[in-house]
Amino acid sequence: MRFAMRYIAQMWWFELVLPRFGFARLAARGRAARLTTLAQRFHVLAVELGGLMIKVGQFLSSRLDVLPPEITTELAGLQDEVPPVAFDQIRALAEAELGMPLGRAFARFDEVPVAAASLGQAHRARLTPAAAVDVGFADVVVKVQRPGIEEIVDIDLSALRRVAAWLSRVRVVSDHVDLPALVDEFAATSREEIDYLHEAAGAERFAANFADDENVQVPAVAWERTTRRVLTLSDVTAIKISDVAALRTAGIDPAEVAARFAEVMFVQLFDHGYFHADPHPGNMFVTPVPPAQRGQDAAAWRLTFVDFGMMGEVDDQLRGGLRRLLIAVASRDGQGLVDAIRDVGVLLPSADTTELERAMTQLFARFGGMGFAQLRAVDPREFRDFADEFGTVVRSLPFQLPDSFLLVIRSMSLTSGVCSTLDPDFNIWDAVEPFAGRLLRAESGNIVRELSTQALAVASAAVRMPQRFDALVTRIEQGRVTVSTPAIDRRLARLERLVRRAVSAVLFAGLLVGGVLLLPWNLPLGIVLMSVSALPLAHAVFAGASGRG
Repeated sequence: MRFAMRYIAQMWWFELVLPRFGFARLAARGRAARLTTLAQRFHVLAVELGGLMIKVGQFLSSRLDVLPPEITTELAGLQDEVPPVAFDQIRALAEAELGMPLGRAFARFDEVPVAAASLGQAHRARLTPAAAVDVGFADVVVKVQRPGIEEIVDIDLSALRRVAAWLSRVRVVSDHVDLPALVDEFAATSREEIDYLHEAAGAERFAANFADDENVQVPAVAWERTTRRVLTLSDVTAIKISDVAALRTAGIDPAEVAARFAEVMFVQLFDHGYFHADPHPGNMFVTPVPPAQRGQDAAAWRLTFVDFGMMGEVDDQLRGGLRRLLIAVASRDGQGLVDAIRDVGVLLPSADTTELERAMTQLFARFGGMGFAQLRAVDPREFRDFADEFGTVVRSLPFQLPDSFLLVIRSMSLTSGVCSTLDPDFNIWDAVEPFAGRLLRAESGNIVRELSTQALAVASAAVRMPQRFDALVTRIEQGRVTVSTPAIDRRLARLERLVRRAVSAVLFAGLLVGGVLLLPWNLPLGIVLMSVSALPLAHAVFAGASGRG
């Protein structure tokens, strides 16, 4: 809580207060150093606190496409850098959950963990011969929940809710996202993540979705050695997906891995509607396949997914909207993109999107088709010019991020980060366009039905046209016609705020000067006037910075 308060206040001072007094260049000059310091201190704090703070850091470290390198570089170590719990505590918890000593539950159980995550840690083990015969495998990885993690999660969620409430008081945040609702969604997924029975069921459902794809591998569950806080899975450890050197040593092209990984993630989201929401490098392996074990259409390696505690699901309506959004992006259709954004609930129906459509059209015309490496080579002045022209338009629109988008955004952000690590020249358009083409062909069977629906709508509108025209004439005659001018209304509201702040500034100057002049003759009254002058000063400086101001 202290950390959040400190850096929210720092952001307020450097990004809002100083620019208002004409010190924007001074604030920008030290921005890189401030971001680096912020990331370094959050890194230390997250490792110290553990729990959900590690998850927050993992999400931030994956945003290579939108966050500055000062933050992503400093937080990258959070994906693996978590101190393990002492084995005595792990043994006690596992034996209490399984109802038997570890020596009887397993033929071997390594005391040194192979991975220590924020909510639990994993140990290699071997099932007893009898248990191995029942499940069909012997080598396993046993995940054991960190002792006391449920209480830690409760505390972390309470802190996140308070910080979300603070940030929601800032208008630029509250206009675009309902942070308390997102924290509630994050809380639900976090509680599911510490229930290993839920994770085991998620692993089996994920495996069933890819049952016909030999190029995707999922560990099997040993249900006899699985409880709510202990999960036993077949050992599928292989080459970590971000280990580019190891991939090349095994004769595997990292760029090919990036392309296939992006395609598999698109299949989950747009075809299955059930997707891995935490595909960071620690949860992904590339498994070489010997020639004797390959099927007819199988590749020389497989993508192996682990850790199914955080899974996302989208309903048919949202998936349809996401498909239309993907097709619009692939075809560089600005109007189609805006329509798709409205369909999935990100843009409220009342929004005037004419300027947004023009912005998206120009954005596609200039930057469409570029990968992250190409975008980094673009002159920063071009981005500034685009932001100056359309930034106000985008900020003024009533965006609202639906709760269901939290995991979608997280999953796609992690996917883009992993692909950029595998291939610095990775171009997301190369992955989007073939997939969008397939979706477009799959939707072609609905063209006749869509045309019939549109024809019926046009005929219905034509039938209603005389009545609507007559109603319009009647309203004109009665003087009840109103014209909506949202752009002018926004400018008038901004002018009204400026006038109010100017009045406050004049009032501040009057009170301050009056107090100074009264000091020699009436000291108490002079001090009171000077003190009261702080109120109009605060209004002149901070008015308009928050939704409550």
